[in-house]
Amino acid sequence: MTLTHEDIVALPKVVLHDHLDGGLRPATIIELAAEAGHDLPSTDPDELAAWFVQSASAGDLPRYLETFAHTLAVTQTEAALRRVAREAVVDLAADGVVYAELRYAPEQHLSGGLSLQEVLDAVHAGLAEGVAEAAEAGRRIRVGTLPSAMRQFDRGTEIAEVTLANRDRGSVGFDIAGPEDGFPPSRQLAALRTLREANFPYTVHAGEAAGLESIWEAVQLCGALRLGHGVRIMDDIELGTDSDGELFAALGDLAQWVLDRQIPLEICPQSNLQTGIAGSVAEHPITVLRDMGFAVTLNTDNRLMSGTSMSREMEALVDEAGWTLEDFEQVTLTAAWNAFAPNQEMRVIIAEQIEPGYASAQSGDHSDDGSLIGES
Repeated sequence: MTLTHEDIVALPKVVLHDHLDGGLRPATIIELAAEAGHDLPSTDPDELAAWFVQSASAGDLPRYLETFAHTLAVTQTEAALRRVAREAVVDLAADGVVYAELRYAPEQHLSGGLSLQEVLDAVHAGLAEGVAEAAEAGRRIRVGTLPSAMRQFDRGTEIAEVTLANRDRGSVGFDIAGPEDGFPPSRQLAALRTLREANFPYTVHAGEAAGLESIWEAVQLCGALRLGHGVRIMDDIELGTDSDGELFAALGDLAQWVLDRQIPLEICPQSNLQTGIAGSVAEHPITVLRDMGFAVTLNTDNRLMSGTSMSREMEALVDEAGWTLEDFEQVTLTAAWNAFAPNQEMRVIIAEQIEPGYASAQSGDHSDDGSLIGES
């Protein structure tokens, strides 16, 4: 079947890799900047949105990360954090997301005098408000957080401990983020050991700006359950054609390990184009990795910096890489089964929202407001 824009927006979605500080509404940034006395490149919402996308498209990760100076500058108070968390949930739910994991680095929100726990309290309060607001609009969404430790700093164990203290209050996992080159994930081994001993799940950004060594450390030294991005696993895969003209893929030992153990890849195509991983969605390795059987998931990374949404990511894959409804169902279920929320909760989301939503899409059944019958 041909997927229209309305079809795609209505599909139930799961996003595992979405940065809270990378998904602010431009109008909100402008209002918060005025309150904080922070200067912005523009105070016009459309111009500011375009500036973020353009500035994040410099072609490398360090330049991409520079854009966060503005979003972090305006999220240093309890009220600001609560607001952006609420709005993030409302925006995701409006895009058909039924389960989301929002990640952020608490240590980057302390300059206004908040403690780490106060940062988590503000975010969790905002998420709860967003879930309630979405429910009032007829959209059910489950949201958890992944507090992140910045790999270039040395507060990993402290962030891990505060995350564990909030495991029953909204924190469902943990993340290592920040610039990869020069800051291998093994720098945070003590923090990860603390989490592992407490039976708490974590993911690691690896295989985005850095290559196979970063992925190897994340998987083998750090024991990551998922790989943030992970697309540079392609460096360990040789693609070619045999004498009969048939395509083949020869996997190195690391790629084979990741494939055999179905370690999920949190792939973010639009973001990857901005940091130079591929020149187009058609050339992006997500489709090849899916075809080879890797545990591919589709994500947004930073909705503001990439001017994206889950629906936009899906539309680009339809238009440029020929993805189908069945492909999206596959990656959505892969994401759901590899979420860090309890398995019992994910089973309910799959049974009550994802599977009925895709069944309705297959049959073409929609409600009067355009949403898929079976959503609630």
